[in-house]
Amino acid sequence: MEALTKVLYWISTGLMVPVIIFLIAMFVKAILVLGKFYGDYVNKMRFRKELQTVLAKADKSNIVELIDIDKYKAKSNILPALQQLHLNNQSIPHCEKAIADFEIEADRDLGQSKTLTKIGPMLGLMGTLIPMGPALVGLATGDIASMAQNMQVAFATTVVGILIGAIGFITLQIKQRWYTEDLNQLDFIVELFKNK
Repeated sequence: MEALTKVLYWISTGLMVPVIIFLIAMFVKAILVLGKFYGDYVNKMRFRKELQTVLAKADKSNIVELIDIDKYKAKSNILPALQQLHLNNQSIPHCEKAIADFEIEADRDLGQSKTLTKIGPMLGLMGTLIPMGPALVGLATGDIASMAQNMQVAFATTVVGILIGAIGFITLQIKQRWYTEDLNQLDFIVELFKNK
């Protein structure tokens, strides 16, 4: 039994370096996702006003002219789907495929935030628990310096893991709202095509 517990101890302590490396990599990824999110937010706010103005004037007779994409200056995640709707305005199956493609792309974009939300706290927890064993050994042997160093690592990994999860969660919540709004607008345009 003692041999098995030693093997488990070696495995867990051997995971400390990979956990820290993955935690740092996930933190860098979280910063990149946050930067992209900010850019998307700025473009979304610019594009949203233009698109809402267009859709407020839309009816089945003028929808094709109104969604002419070339006049939009801002970039948005909805633009490729709008371009497909503009090109295939007479074909309802093609329009529905464009919406399905948009949903797939939205799910791919949301996947990054979902990964951060789940993996960040898991790595943080692993980074907390792994150094607790050596810290307790240091406490039992009276090596306070070793205990303090291990506790510092434990707390740092917890904070970074929770921060990664928070970035993922916040961006996920807002992006889900954006994509729901975009899908609603795309469905509205396709319904106008159906009633032509």
